[in-house]
Amino acid sequence: MKNITKTAAILMIAGFATACSSGGGETTRTAEAVEKTATEYDVKYQLNLDESAMAWEGYKPTGQHHGIVSITDGKLKMKDGILVGGKITFDMNSITVLDLTDPDMNGKLTGHLKSADFFEVEAYPEAMFEITGVEAIDGTTINKDLERGDIVPTHAITGNLTMKDITKSITFNAKVEMMDDMLMAESNMFFLDRTEWKVMFKSQKLGAKFKDDFINDEMGIKLMIMAVPKPEETASL
Repeated sequence: MKNITKTAAILMIAGFATACSSGGGETTRTAEAVEKTATEYDVKYQLNLDESAMAWEGYKPTGQHHGIVSITDGKLKMKDGILVGGKITFDMNSITVLDLTDPDMNGKLTGHLKSADFFEVEAYPEAMFEITGVEAIDGTTINKDLERGDIVPTHAITGNLTMKDITKSITFNAKVEMMDDMLMAESNMFFLDRTEWKVMFKSQKLGAKFKDDFINDEMGIKLMIMAVPKPEETASL
């Protein structure tokens, strides 16, 4: 398969976000963190960081913003060619805004997102997602109100998402497939309630003080990852 660069991945996700700027999907269910148990696997895959990306979207009554957060590490556990676990680390200092071309406006929003009002990246520089379960699904039976996009999912992925030292279990759908020895996984845009991780700035949950000047509690997330095997990390079963 022809490789794509990280720049191409960003442009692909940015184009998706620009074309679908209304948000409005139902919020993905959040639950208490799942206790991680040992996962039997026979090989680990290492994420290709140049060809993996996470996109975000934020919404308010007057519009939306979107951008990218970099993935700094990621290892996936495979058993008999099937994804069974793994962990992905995100660099919260890398938050990038893609829709503002004015340098001053872009810098102001980027700085605000990094501040204590939002993700407080000085105190919490990393976020992590650790897979606790992977289930094959029939993509024709999914609830399309829970996500947005043209990806036909093949698996429901459950895992613990940690941001700002708060860990919650989430489940989202993704298309997971093998291309020769490369693992590819891509989700549609799915939606998280940011207040579950104490990102409360201008939340409607704070009451009527903001009236129409609020920011939606839901935020959109889209993942696209590529990974290749690391033979030296083959497990001894």
